[in-house]
Amino acid sequence: MKNTSQARGNPFEIPSDVNFIEQGPQGGAPILLVHGLAASLHDWDALLPELAAADYHAFALDLLGHGDSPKPDSRSYKTKWVYKHFVHWIDSLQVPETPILIGHSLGGYMCLRYAIRHPEKVRALVLTNPFYKLDQLPALLRRTYRRPTVNALVVKHTPGWVFHWIINITNHALGRAGDSTMTLSDEIRLQTALDYKRTAPGAFNIPNTVRDLTSDLARVTMPTLVLWGDRDQTLASDSFAPLVASLPNARGQVLSGGHVPHQSNPQEYNQLVLDFLKSI
Repeated sequence: MKNTSQARGNPFEIPSDVNFIEQGPQGGAPILLVHGLAASLHDWDALLPELAAADYHAFALDLLGHGDSPKPDSRSYKTKWVYKHFVHWIDSLQVPETPILIGHSLGGYMCLRYAIRHPEKVRALVLTNPFYKLDQLPALLRRTYRRPTVNALVVKHTPGWVFHWIINITNHALGRAGDSTMTLSDEIRLQTALDYKRTAPGAFNIPNTVRDLTSDLARVTMPTLVLWGDRDQTLASDSFAPLVASLPNARGQVLSGGHVPHQSNPQEYNQLVLDFLKSI
């Protein structure tokens, strides 16, 4: 694939390589899973085997600039680059049936954008704490993302153990509050720190380039399940119910948890997803 965009006045070639994994029978209904910003396909380690056990053919990718997918050298990634890379991956799979898309946060944005542009290519959607407009982010976080050069330097020069320490401290504080649905296992905390550190520094500019999808939501007519944690501190929790109301064929469900209920509350989350899949 040769696909170019403009980056600071110079052509930017979208890489064709994509790192992904798959589980489940080849003949199973295809499901594509898409992680959020500064994460990786390991976000779905709890859900993938359950989908496979239910005879779905599930695929999970690393988005451009994340995990083990290519990380082009650019200080300021754009949403359209990540989206084009994502679409190329979907096309390259050549799945025999119309796929179901499951996305978290930025991955939810990618799934929504694809469903808006290609509704005939999406059987159903599961959106988890989805990002669909910039003002979902707290003001402080928006200001942080407006400094991509500073963010790039911080990520590049901060040791991985520091990220792990910060995640451990946060997890410990939530654990002391006595809510297991807000805490993460040791394995997930370690993976989260690793994913954050290995994310391309320029990827932290992505939120600055998102297009507000609100005006296009009425075009998303396929069955949709929106799931969100009731104490999301990354995206405004009160932004998800209006999203459900704007989607013609959607239902919403609040879970006990924060921004990553698929990781902190996997038992409830996975059951809700499986029940929805059986209903479509």
